[in-house]
Amino acid sequence: MTDALHTPPPTAHHERPFARDSGRWEKECSRALRTGHIRDHTCSAACEPVIVYERTGWGWFAWTVPADGSSLAIPHQIGVLTPAATRTQRLALRWVTRRPARRIAVGALPGSLRLSSASMALISLLIGLIAIHRGVPVTVALPAMLLAPLAAEYLPDRLDAWAREYVRTVEGDGPCRYLQRLAALHTVLVQAAVGSDRYELRRSAEFGHDLLWDTADLLQTRDTRSASAYLITRERLMVQLVHQATQILKHTTEDGPAVANPDSVPAQPTDPQPQATRPATGPAPHHAPSPLLQKGTPLMPQPEPIPMIRSLDVYLLFAHEPYHPVGAQEINTSVVAAASLLHPGVRQPDGVRIHDHLVRGRRPGEIVPLSTLTHELDGGARWTEVGDWEAVTRDLLQLIRDNACDALSLGLPDIARALVCAGPHSEVRTIDPTSGEHRAYGPADRIEVLVEVGKHLAWAEAGSPLWPGHSLLTPLAGTGQEPR
Repeated sequence: MTDALHTPPPTAHHERPFARDSGRWEKECSRALRTGHIRDHTCSAACEPVIVYERTGWGWFAWTVPADGSSLAIPHQIGVLTPAATRTQRLALRWVTRRPARRIAVGALPGSLRLSSASMALISLLIGLIAIHRGVPVTVALPAMLLAPLAAEYLPDRLDAWAREYVRTVEGDGPCRYLQRLAALHTVLVQAAVGSDRYELRRSAEFGHDLLWDTADLLQTRDTRSASAYLITRERLMVQLVHQATQILKHTTEDGPAVANPDSVPAQPTDPQPQATRPATGPAPHHAPSPLLQKGTPLMPQPEPIPMIRSLDVYLLFAHEPYHPVGAQEINTSVVAAASLLHPGVRQPDGVRIHDHLVRGRRPGEIVPLSTLTHELDGGARWTEVGDWEAVTRDLLQLIRDNACDALSLGLPDIARALVCAGPHSEVRTIDPTSGEHRAYGPADRIEVLVEVGKHLAWAEAGSPLWPGHSLLTPLAGTGQEPR
């Protein structure tokens, strides 16, 4: 752990269309207003929105043009180009993101015709007539006159199908919001690599593109809720890559280039998830409160391992009586490594037994609220078989305040705190006293809170994992957890 938790990097790169060139967005909107139909409240579901493509080095954002001309926060579609794309595949990206073809209605006939096809039909007719007039056999000129407009009408669809083999597209507010955040982090890696000749930075940018591709491929077949475990793992890994790149740039700026020609020295790729171990006789343990989760913060879901990530610990999240550290806001919820339950300062053997139940069958990196354990123990009826959770959490909180173990300390808003204190299938209902409006928060909202906690945890562990404390007890046999 470091002395203070890291603040996530700015993600303003893609939180609106053409964030670095607002004039471009205004020009695109003006063009759309002149040449296209802008979708508004009067349109039917079949009405196609006007799309503006913002190309990037790894893919594109597709933004819809709103009727009031305002800027958007969530793209209509995000496309990711295959990593290590060839020149031909990059041309495929340009083809897919071309301006939509203009179509014209053909009298009373159903459907429409591409304007390019109609133009080609007229041109081929004129050329065909001239060719026949100059002696070209009709059996040759006539098929050519017919095939040219047919090719103009149907060949683009074939080319579209070919080009889309090299891209993965994601649509919908949930998937796009998630991939938008991941893309903003990847942009930090790309900018770091462009401004440096360090192998580690180039490799991080390449790996970030791989993560975008894999995530887009996953979101094409699964929704964010069912794939939440995989998604949060990728986001945590991307966050760690950004932290690593930031540290490399910082040291490079402070120390200067260590080697005149880095490419002349065989370089080894850095571990995408650095593992820092705390020495047995190392510095005194510490913890620091994290930035508090604010109301209205965009939230999302939780982790599962991917081949490139090492085995991570499981974490316990529990709410407690609020306290106010010096110079910090209210702390009302804490996250600790599961191994902290093995600390001799925790009531035993209750801590060991709760640890055994906590880690069994969990995904590496999973954040498990205490309320989830209560739900699994028949709504709390079987807590007596496991241990006194109140005494254990009280001891854990004391360890945290005594700096005897590391923790992620949070000040959750009321609704978020109520959700993590409720079971995984429970609802939290609120009522606005002024308007009388009722609102229910359910399992999906609870997952989003845990995802936001996971993002802060990823930044807290960017330097090293949460330290569970010294002189840990041996876990019960079969849990597969070893004290650190």
